Amino acid sequence: MTPPDAPHNRWSDLDRPPLNVTALRRGLLRPDALWSELEVVETTGSTNSDLAERARSGGPAEGTVLVAEEQTAGRGRLERSWTAPPRSGLFFSVYLEPGDVPVERWGWVPLLAGVAAATGLAKSAGVDTALKWPNDLLVTVEGEERKAGGILGEFAGDGIVVGLGINVSLRADELPAPTAGSLALAGAVSTDRETLLRAVLRSLEHWYGEWKAADGDASASGLQAAYTAGCATLDRTVRAELPGGNSLVGQAVAIDGDGRLVLSTEGGLQQPVSAGDIVHLRGAAGGLT
Repeated sequence: MTPPDAPHNRWSDLDRPPLNVTALRRGLLRPDALWSELEVVETTGSTNSDLAERARSGGPAEGTVLVAEEQTAGRGRLERSWTAPPRSGLFFSVYLEPGDVPVERWGWVPLLAGVAAATGLAKSAGVDTALKWPNDLLVTVEGEERKAGGILGEFAGDGIVVGLGINVSLRADELPAPTAGSLALAGAVSTDRETLLRAVLRSLEHWYGEWKAADGDASASGLQAAYTAGCATLDRTVRAELPGGNSLVGQAVAIDGDGRLVLSTEGGLQQPVSAGDIVHLRGAAGGLT
């Protein structure tokens, strides 16, 4: 085993081999595919920041994928940091240009990425992956729901950059918080990052194609139904911590056509929430979560 103070190199953890960019390109970059370019870098601050900067300066083509073996300044929602040991997860961003899809429907793209990641990981890792609205990926570790991944979308240039961070092989002593988890800790049948990355990107290509073909209509494309089916937030009592410091407590009853979480509050009022941090208070059976 490598001493903890030894310098990092590509073979410093043989349980976490580097990604094979040639194999990934061969499997994903096809003339008829969405993915047009794939780059793997050893380390960067944030793949989202890097790709967004390229987009603002005129650059990348739609379907560009930027993957980092390590992120030193990864960003989550609400400007939270996202860090993990080198090669312990999937840290990547994609650039998409929805084009003729009405811009008011672009807010579905991060939710679409969540559906794609959850379905892709369920097939390739054999782990039941659920969605916490709006953009968290949940797995079950020792009977408890844990966050194993997150998604961040931001407008840039003529399109949108969507970043995904997924904990793959993190061990219990490497978790950043007690509420965190990883695919390995959830009993994944495979933690091969190339297999998982290909599965997620192919799933993302499928759902993005369906959504664009329906002109961004989440209902017609099946996206709204798929997100609803995989959303662990629904049928729970939750607290929505809203921008500005306000909060709202209610039962999560639906995902509406705009991708908002609908809460049923006291007095029978139904309140859509478009942005905020969601805390699961009680499950459908009444247990604390």
